[in-house]
Amino acid sequence: MKNKQATDTILMIRPVNFRMNEQTAVNNYFQENINELQATVNKKAQEEFDTFVGKLKAAGVHVIVVEDTMEPDTPDSIFPNNWISFHEDGQIGVYPMFAENRRLERRDDVLERLEAEGLVIRNVMDYTAAEEENVFLEGTGSIVLDRENRKAYCALSPRADEDLFIEFCEDFEYTPVIFYAYQTVKEERMLIYHTNVMMCVADKFAVICLDTIDDKKERKNVVTHLTNDGKEIIEISEAQMHQFAGNMLQVLGDNEKKYLVMSGAAHKALTPAQIQQIEKYSEILSSPLDTIETCGGGSARCMMAEVFLPKK
Repeated sequence: MKNKQATDTILMIRPVNFRMNEQTAVNNYFQENINELQATVNKKAQEEFDTFVGKLKAAGVHVIVVEDTMEPDTPDSIFPNNWISFHEDGQIGVYPMFAENRRLERRDDVLERLEAEGLVIRNVMDYTAAEEENVFLEGTGSIVLDRENRKAYCALSPRADEDLFIEFCEDFEYTPVIFYAYQTVKEERMLIYHTNVMMCVADKFAVICLDTIDDKKERKNVVTHLTNDGKEIIEISEAQMHQFAGNMLQVLGDNEKKYLVMSGAAHKALTPAQIQQIEKYSEILSSPLDTIETCGGGSARCMMAEVFLPKK
């Protein structure tokens, strides 16, 4: 049976203590500090979160919302896709995280909640021991999966270790596609912290900022894989990527209707031609996430952990 690329079930964590995480800011160049009280920032993030969940549910997406807890302090808990991934064979992956306070996001009660929803977890592949060696691989932030064609794309960075990525590919039976992706920060080329801010793979197309892949051979290799798998490549610029136009996810709503989910900023950054390309395949669903993007340095894709687990 062929694996599906998109799911109608999403896990999301509602924040209680959201703020700019000082531990992730060292290599996430999308984060900015805004001079507002933390309570104000958190309230705005909750409002953006609730509006976003409302739009997903209205489209027929099944959203499992878990409330975060005040203790321990987890300012980035709103981005669960970095610590866990769910797969059609009932396996889950649990991942080693770069920031120490992000390791506290891993919660057994989240798995219990999924099982209570009638989903089956058959096996847990736990990679977290790698943290002791200072080796990291941050889930579907570091790894962009083409589930149908069993390809896994990874831009190597301090948060995406090559050897551990290859181990993941062996365990979950994916072909690795490895490259380096850069962004310009103060006139210097710096590694992009997560693959999923510069590329999104959907069923029949891929949105990607090819300009970030400086090495021509690596860029050609990525293009070849996508093209050979029948994907239409929708190219975005580095400026559009900075508006989170690469941080998108295809999901299924009512009657298997396809949506490409993104933030309001990402949607606004797209050209009419790019929107037309996307809309050949998926309706666009966007929601304003300005506070979450500015302080958290992540966007719509990062907030959604796709659930592919089999149902009881």
